[in-house]
Amino acid sequence: MTKLKLKAKPFLKWAGGKTQLLPVIHERIPNEVKSGNIKYYVEPFVGSGAVFIDLLQTEGYRFEKAYIWDVNPELINVYNIIKSKSVSLLIEILKEKDAEFNGTEDKNVRKHIYSSTRDKFNKELELIDNETTSKDFYVERAAEFIFLNRTCFNGLYRVNKAGKFNVPMGDYKHPKICDEENLLAVHELLEKVEINLGDYRESQAVIGDIIESGEKVFVYFDPPYRPLNVSSSFNSYSKFDFNDESQTELAAYFKELDELGASLMLSNSDPHNTDETDDFFDDLYEENLHGRRNNISRIPARRNINSKGDKRGHINELLITNY
Repeated sequence: MTKLKLKAKPFLKWAGGKTQLLPVIHERIPNEVKSGNIKYYVEPFVGSGAVFIDLLQTEGYRFEKAYIWDVNPELINVYNIIKSKSVSLLIEILKEKDAEFNGTEDKNVRKHIYSSTRDKFNKELELIDNETTSKDFYVERAAEFIFLNRTCFNGLYRVNKAGKFNVPMGDYKHPKICDEENLLAVHELLEKVEINLGDYRESQAVIGDIIESGEKVFVYFDPPYRPLNVSSSFNSYSKFDFNDESQTELAAYFKELDELGASLMLSNSDPHNTDETDDFFDDLYEENLHGRRNNISRIPARRNINSKGDKRGHINELLITNY
């Protein structure tokens, strides 16, 4: 694999992204990763990919291959386009969008550019998977996705029940819509990454095959966070809600992978921020299938998703490991 000339970083803004927690994640990474004895990495809820992008470039870690999943087809399309030779065309289109949007400071003009791009992005939903849809269509769609992400409010990805993106424009002076060097760095990094569209449970076959082959695997879960209260929820990341029942099912899956012998880490919101008596996750992840206790840590993090500045600040998030 070609050595990266520039360290890759997440190419998307992402609500709840893990860049700020990377130092803590490194502190709690399995010793077998630090010693280079774990060569396979799996991330079933990839999002902006802050964790896998960082871990695959960390000196001393020796990941030979990574596997990522997400249920968001638009996000997976972007990853696939960046991994492919079409990354060059993607960059060309993004340069044009960058020049158009940042070429004016007129907010009304910018709002028109944003809303027309969002309308086009939503209208084209009906063309996805059409047999006559060209490769260039998906490259253009990836560019629209990145443009909307870089210019929308707080980097949110939110859709309605029809799957249509409905986040308003953010207020940024000069958003970086095209970061050519970073996109090329991510392109190189993705050479050893298998990209999958699907539910997190689909990772079990891959994890099982790795362990059966005699190798070890590290799995990091970053699922949709449980809302701390009703107002903190921003509707849906996909057409499928991730509610308390979904969180319970994920905890059961966590135990199944523990039984297989995988090293596991999971992050989520801490209900204690708003209710000291709410032990939802403490109860779910207290023990594995053999009664051995998992490690549950409360980590300070800054949340910026609230539109009111005085409601933003440091709160705790959970980091749960089975080792």
